[in-house]
Amino acid sequence: MNRSERRQATVRPSQTELKARTARRTTILYASLIVLAIGAIVTVLIIVRNGSLQSASSAPDLAKISVGQTAPAFSVATTDGPFNSTNAGAKPTLLEAFATWCPHCQREVPVLNGLFARYKSKANIVGVSASPYAMDSATPESQADVVAFMQRFGATYPIAFDPNLDVAHKYLQGGFPTLVLIGANGRIQAIASGEIAGKDLQNALDASLAGRPVSPSFVTKKP
Repeated sequence: MNRSERRQATVRPSQTELKARTARRTTILYASLIVLAIGAIVTVLIIVRNGSLQSASSAPDLAKISVGQTAPAFSVATTDGPFNSTNAGAKPTLLEAFATWCPHCQREVPVLNGLFARYKSKANIVGVSASPYAMDSATPESQADVVAFMQRFGATYPIAFDPNLDVAHKYLQGGFPTLVLIGANGRIQAIASGEIAGKDLQNALDASLAGRPVSPSFVTKKP
């Protein structure tokens, strides 16, 4: 190597070249991060689509029902024996379409327990599984899972495993739990999704039993 070559080898890059190199590295870094982020988003979407990740209150279906219409007929085998909505004993029926994995449904258990103790001779109160997923929100729902839900959360009102999701298709309103009050005349009086206060449900049942108008969303309007 001659002197000229040695001088060229020891020449340091200019500030412009250094800035250009830094810019290229930054661009490569950001591009890599974007690719990783897109990959993560796609993975999550795939998991959600396959049902391995469930929102606590999301429901896959939206049944076409409305207050005032004749309630769709359903028949289930509950923990307290068979229940057929067309043979409800001329009593109001409070139906809960629930998911065992749903924390809102789990918290609603003591509310429905209280109502069952208060109204079991006057009204039907029944919970029906309306999700294809078990308490782990990943494996298929089963009779054993519904029984485990009953035992773990202390449900005393009748609940049922619905393997064909018949009730879900007929009643589910986009959120768990979905609560529907069916009058003694077989017509829907109130529909709501999510946790409903015991007092509001009690007021609705009292009004139904007395033949008074029922709040269509269960929620009692304050004066």
